[in-house]
Amino acid sequence: MLTLLSISLITFIIAVIVMILASILSKKTILDREKNSPYECGFDPKGSARLPFSLRFFLIAVIFLIFDVEITLLLPIASISNISNIFSYISTSIMFLIILLLGLYYEWKQGALDWSS
Repeated sequence: MLTLLSISLITFIIAVIVMILASILSKKTILDREKNSPYECGFDPKGSARLPFSLRFFLIAVIFLIFDVEITLLLPIASISNISNIFSYISTSIMFLIILLLGLYYEWKQGALDWSS
């Protein structure tokens, strides 16, 4: 038991020494303005590094994710048709599809699905 404890302690000490040495040796000793800039080539940036993001693209991506999750929820409905009550199966399916279609109609009327503008 004592040897296992001493071997574990020696291994831990060696690991700590290696980590400290790696940390000391990997630090940059010379700090240069060009090396610290986002553009390492030496040229000063002419504009902002951030590009304007299209809000329309973001809305279309969110709508895609919402309908993708809804389709994922629709897939198990087909597999439980054999084992469930037919009335509850049909009523659940119709209500879910009505909610989907109402959401699609709302997005269409708001103009979020207009690709040409």
